[in-house]
Amino acid sequence: MAQKPFELARTRVSLFEALLRARDGRGGKYKILEDHERKPLSYDDIVRAAFALGGKLDMLIKRRETAGILLPTGAGCVVTFFALQAIGRTPAMLNFTAGAMNLRAACEAANVKKILTSRAFIKLGGLEALEKELSKHAKLIYLEDVRKTIDIGDKLVALLKGSFPRVFAAKANPDDTGVILFTSGSYGTPRGAVLSHANIVGNVEQAHAHVPFDPEWVFFNPLPMFHCFGLTGGAMLPLFTGHKVFLFPSPLQVKEIPKLVKETGANVFFATDTFAQQYARNAKDGDLNCIKLMVCGAERVKPETRELYKTRFDVELLEGYGATEASPVIAVNIPGANKHGTVGQFLPGIEWRLEPVPGIEGGQKLFVRGPNVMRGYLDPTKPFGIDLLPQGWHDTGDVVDVDEDGFIRILGRVKRFAKVGGEMVSLNAVESYAQTVWPDHLHAAVALPDSRKGERIILFTDNADAKVEDLQAWCKENGASELAIPKRIVVIESIPVLGSGKTDYVVLQRMAAERFAEAKAA
Repeated sequence: MAQKPFELARTRVSLFEALLRARDGRGGKYKILEDHERKPLSYDDIVRAAFALGGKLDMLIKRRETAGILLPTGAGCVVTFFALQAIGRTPAMLNFTAGAMNLRAACEAANVKKILTSRAFIKLGGLEALEKELSKHAKLIYLEDVRKTIDIGDKLVALLKGSFPRVFAAKANPDDTGVILFTSGSYGTPRGAVLSHANIVGNVEQAHAHVPFDPEWVFFNPLPMFHCFGLTGGAMLPLFTGHKVFLFPSPLQVKEIPKLVKETGANVFFATDTFAQQYARNAKDGDLNCIKLMVCGAERVKPETRELYKTRFDVELLEGYGATEASPVIAVNIPGANKHGTVGQFLPGIEWRLEPVPGIEGGQKLFVRGPNVMRGYLDPTKPFGIDLLPQGWHDTGDVVDVDEDGFIRILGRVKRFAKVGGEMVSLNAVESYAQTVWPDHLHAAVALPDSRKGERIILFTDNADAKVEDLQAWCKENGASELAIPKRIVVIESIPVLGSGKTDYVVLQRMAAERFAEAKAA
């Protein structure tokens, strides 16, 4: 399969127009979308449902008002997203795993006064406490209640609008805000990234040009749509390129997902390394053999995960790299050009530059610019409430090395380096050493202030038998710096993760600070 050329002109449309363009290509009756309820939807079904729901929401949500979406990945979330696009309202995707405090901050930053959700989802997710807290700050609109008000007249109007969608859909400039997404908050408070219609459509077009997708491949997406990987890669990419997609509400159902991958005959699968390992361990032989293209992002792919997929399912894992601020994909390995230990080459249309970081050798900080890079972060103190990027350049905060063939190796985030005895030590490297010594367990390293050495490294692990001496012996034998040996190893039941599958370093940092403050006091 040859790669396709990247055409910048194709990015200059609204999200709703990108959906209509795909419908024109595949045909309105083409069954494009299915979820766990097993009721396949065609393009026509999605467009009509968006107009029917949009007609009702038009009366409930003011013009220029941002509407929060608090829903799991599924057909309902997709229809709600496009219903807001059809009436010219901006959706803000809310992370229901982020906790009440972060969600309240997100709603304030995005000026969300109305939140679209579902009673069934609140009940199934056990989110009643969150619902109660959010209802103090915004009006919750339950989609079940809205649907009950859609009568035969509304359906006929939706049918008419669905027949002439370009006449009735709200007009949007490609550079208008298409969606507000919040960064994962792995290292601090989540920030609101303002992504335009052209940013999301552009990233779809870039990925479609870079990765050789077979037109008949089926996508399987269990990633949350409040996360950019799940929204753009798992939902918009297949919808806009005419690939059937199966949406699943939670990546945590590690026993169900492998069975469903087999049942749906899915060929394209997105995951994080942590989830990928769990799916493989819970899969029966043959469950994942239908996968032709599996991309892992959000965290480093471990060699043992690669080996597991290759030997059991003959699946070659492809590692990619992205950021919410880049809609999200910046680079990805592809079949035939898959360099292990790297996150692949830049997508077409992305400009990049490197800047040295004092104290860090062998890598530099990466800045990117391109059609997929956001307008800026939400900031109510700035004009239009957006802190625009200087000349369109986004500082990724990642320290990288780019080889002569353009493959990117991530050395860590600037924030993920500790200064020990005057030397910069990569906390990612500490984790990878621990992973090599104890490959069947999960590990995470954080740094605490130290009056003598500047900072000291604390390693959290779920391995009850982990000992500093074993890590010390491995480092000595393999020539790793002694400064990279953690001063303490803390055994915990499980490493905390965010809804996106990334390690929650904020929680770990707090645990380390509390634990060692107590030890000091004692």
